[in-house]
Amino acid sequence: MTGNAVDPATEVDAPLDNERGSSTAVTGSEAAVGDGVYVYCIIESGEPRSFGTIGIGGRGDDVYTVNFRDLAAVVSRTPLMVYDPTRENALTHEHVQEVVMNEHGFTPVPMSFGTLFKTENDTVEFLKDTYDALRDVLVKMKDKLEFGLKVNWDRDEVLSEIEHEYEEIRRLKAEIQTNLQSSTYFARMQLGRLVERALADKADAYVHDIYDHLRDAAIASRSNKVIGDKMIMNAAFLVARDRAEDFDAKVREIGKRYEGQLSFRYTGPWPPYNFVTIRLQLERSAVV
Repeated sequence: MTGNAVDPATEVDAPLDNERGSSTAVTGSEAAVGDGVYVYCIIESGEPRSFGTIGIGGRGDDVYTVNFRDLAAVVSRTPLMVYDPTRENALTHEHVQEVVMNEHGFTPVPMSFGTLFKTENDTVEFLKDTYDALRDVLVKMKDKLEFGLKVNWDRDEVLSEIEHEYEEIRRLKAEIQTNLQSSTYFARMQLGRLVERALADKADAYVHDIYDHLRDAAIASRSNKVIGDKMIMNAAFLVARDRAEDFDAKVREIGKRYEGQLSFRYTGPWPPYNFVTIRLQLERSAVV
């Protein structure tokens, strides 16, 4: 499900002079040498802004903007080091973007976790180098939110349903159980293939129906890898800010339709993590 208004996976390749520094320019074991500038996201703002003392690292650093023309990098001062993606650090990184989005009304373009520059001037140079690409992404993502939806089922319950629905599966299973000594390896293989195909078909039918129900309320969607046997859907949806309530209602409707059959885990709103990728490409190699 992809709308025409936005590419569901916009990529920005951002050239970066390695002398300016980034999180890839120092090793995790290296001691911090002075302060650097941690970048959380990019927003559209021509005026300096401050978002509170919520910076990464536990020092209570102020989160503020470094501006270039009508773009602004949301940053905080922090030791120039590699940040391990611990739960605390990852949550702080996400929290800053949520504050920028939910409390101040901006649509942030997320930067990857751990992006650092040595100085504010380096941050401004980054904004200059990537200005056109970042402006394009901000225009595409303006007033859009991301919601996540994970759908699980009870696999054992579904297996019972499949056995009831498919006569061939019932016949093979009964044959194998009745003739334990004489049942062949190939009969068991055939049963396994039939069951897996039936499970896949049933999961596809559920997922297709869910996407179809949510289609009109979302601009775009992206399917992510499912985890484990219970999860059948792991999706992100890009939704216009003024359609968020409509999308919520649609999720509630489809959840009610499958109550007792499927469990829904609905999250958001988030910045458009799944719909924007900003990749820093080092232009030349240097050891910091």
